[in-house]
Amino acid sequence: MAVSFNLGLSEAGILANAVTVGDDRVTDKNFILKEIDNFKKSKERARMIMGEKYYIGLHDILLRKRTAIGENGELIEVENLPNNKVVDNQYKKMVDQKTNYLLGKPVTFQSDNDAYENALKKIFKNKFKRLLKTIGEDSLNCGIAWLYVYYNEIGELSFKRIKPYEMIPLWNNSEHTVLDGAIRIYEVIELTDNSTEKVVEKVEVFDANGISFFNLNDGDLIPCEPFRQAYFTVTDENSDKYEYNWINIPLIPFKYNNKEIPLIMMVKSLQDGLNIIESNFQNGMEEDARNTILILKNYDGQNLGEFRRNLSTYGAIKVRTADGVSGDVNKLQIEVNSNNYKVILEIFKKAIIENAMGYDAKDDRLAGNPNQMNIMSLYSDIDLDASNMETEYQASFEDLLFFVNSYLSNSNIGDFDNEQVDIIFNRDMMISETEAIENCVRSEGILSVETLVAQHPWVDDVGAELERIKKEKQSNEDIYGNSFNDNTYGENEIKQKEDDNEG
Repeated sequence: MAVSFNLGLSEAGILANAVTVGDDRVTDKNFILKEIDNFKKSKERARMIMGEKYYIGLHDILLRKRTAIGENGELIEVENLPNNKVVDNQYKKMVDQKTNYLLGKPVTFQSDNDAYENALKKIFKNKFKRLLKTIGEDSLNCGIAWLYVYYNEIGELSFKRIKPYEMIPLWNNSEHTVLDGAIRIYEVIELTDNSTEKVVEKVEVFDANGISFFNLNDGDLIPCEPFRQAYFTVTDENSDKYEYNWINIPLIPFKYNNKEIPLIMMVKSLQDGLNIIESNFQNGMEEDARNTILILKNYDGQNLGEFRRNLSTYGAIKVRTADGVSGDVNKLQIEVNSNNYKVILEIFKKAIIENAMGYDAKDDRLAGNPNQMNIMSLYSDIDLDASNMETEYQASFEDLLFFVNSYLSNSNIGDFDNEQVDIIFNRDMMISETEAIENCVRSEGILSVETLVAQHPWVDDVGAELERIKKEKQSNEDIYGNSFNDNTYGENEIKQKEDDNEG
């Protein structure tokens, strides 16, 4: 086996109160229980869940109640008034916009070693590209995302996303760059002996010696099958199985920023304000004589409840004349000025875009035939934020390539540990194709063909396009080579005529 693995067989031990192997913290039961309890109560996890909820449209406005001051001066719920709960999910739009801007196009790998580049392309296929977009959403919604590296049932290197609010990282340093281990806590539904469903909390502990499995029951860790297992198993030609572990914990963090702050923290108050304004506007439009404030004069009835019931049922009420004063009904009405709401909504939406560092696709700078400078100005904020996110992702890919290189070495594909590879995030920015193509044409003879092809807006895969150019050139030479490959006779004839003239 390659040196990227711990070559000794793993011990199938069970976590106990006493320290058994590895880091003291990771193998101490009381420590793990305390970490789980702290994580469940932490603000960080609450923010992660909030970001996920807001992305799918579960906003605070959905819990809103219409209230009024009661007899004792306390607020009480009023159920007979319009209570619209409008969710205008601009936050989701920002998350999708930023995810697609950085990860909408496939990440490409470039290396001077063609064999290494081709091996990476086979590993990071379309399934990984789809997974990476989900990782991007997690990073934005929760501040950090997690990718688990493992071997599948047929011995191929595979990747799995783990929800951020299920993972408790045990960092080795304050910069949160090295893992000593991790704890995963999640819920599953299991069937009891009498075939009823119950929710069970599962705990998985990742350390240098593999994964330990537990049920969390009444504040205690109860070992459950498969108890403990190594990160992968190797079967030799005699069908003997050997368990091995990675040198590093096979969990890769993908951070939105170095502070691990979710995007929702930048825009939550603005998103809530937008929802409230739109809900209030709809409430105001629905206010009418049957549910607004009425002023009664000489009402011909028993009480206000009867008055409201008659008004709702018949749309009419009876009044009378008393002491020479005629009965009447008036209402207190607040005029709904739609222009005011429109201005406030525009302010909120622009503020959300600016604070989320996105862009407005309906910006006036895109009207008509925008030039590249206007487009770059429009994308300046999202490009700046994407650069910070890309810095974090580049570091994550370096950690990921450790496992990829180890897999390639142990699969006898090649030893690429010392090979350099450039990881390129192809941002999905709108461009002026006409300007880009004209610039490429003007640069012919100054820049290499590869550089020009890479900058051309119609090219997705530079290597494939260069190969097509090479084949097309070779084909033209095969067809026309005999006609144009030798012009010696013509040149000699011209030279002879020149010599004769000089004579």
